[in-house]
Amino acid sequence: MKQKLSIVKIGGNVIENKDALAKFLALFADVIGPKILVHGGGKLATHLATKLGIESKMVDGRRITDEETLKVITMVYGGLTNKNIVAQLQANNCNAIGLSGADGNTIKAHKRPVKEIDYGFAGDVDSVNSDIISKLLEAGLTPVFCAMTHDGKGQLLNTNADTIASELAIGMSEIYEITLYYCFEKKGVLSDITDENSVVQHIDSIKYKQLLKDGIIADGMLPKLENCFHALNKKVNKVCIGNTTMLRPESKLFTTITL
Repeated sequence: MKQKLSIVKIGGNVIENKDALAKFLALFADVIGPKILVHGGGKLATHLATKLGIESKMVDGRRITDEETLKVITMVYGGLTNKNIVAQLQANNCNAIGLSGADGNTIKAHKRPVKEIDYGFAGDVDSVNSDIISKLLEAGLTPVFCAMTHDGKGQLLNTNADTIASELAIGMSEIYEITLYYCFEKKGVLSDITDENSVVQHIDSIKYKQLLKDGIIADGMLPKLENCFHALNKKVNKVCIGNTTMLRPESKLFTTITL
């Protein structure tokens, strides 16, 4: 029987709020068993870029990563945000280690090919080094991944944090029984966007098709759900979407997604 592994992705709205981040990290530290945290930090990167006179360009919610933007992202994601999270986890008695995909050759990617849009130094994941990551977990360490990968040729790449969480879950699923958690500001997938408590508590592939047809899953929720089903189709056990309180053992109001 496989050991259970929790992989948690935290969004920018929590990272930007000092109090919310502190509460989340206390909850995350209390999660029983081996665990991995994945974070972005896009809003802070945009703020710093503006201060430095670097224009931030976005297309359909995805950042165009030119050479100067990549420098800012490396500073914010791999430096300030990552090390702040690691330090706070240490304060919560969680022995964390901060990583990018380049560290330990844990996540390799390739530069996204130019089609209609040139995303610059944006990376699409090729492989996850489950052997190295499992060794860290076995040593009692909690990996904290920022949203950066590398191509194995010396080039860092900006990679979507939701995608990194999904690919880590897939890569580790041969060794562990995986639950993937996407934490964001809502309580889950909502059947009525105006009602915060209208959480769809369980979605399978049949329910998903119906929600798409009814237009309930749309806009920014679409790529998130696509990531979820991509992971499930690659042997990840289940995916949960909700706010940070879903990490509490007694919590019931969030969305669980299965095949």
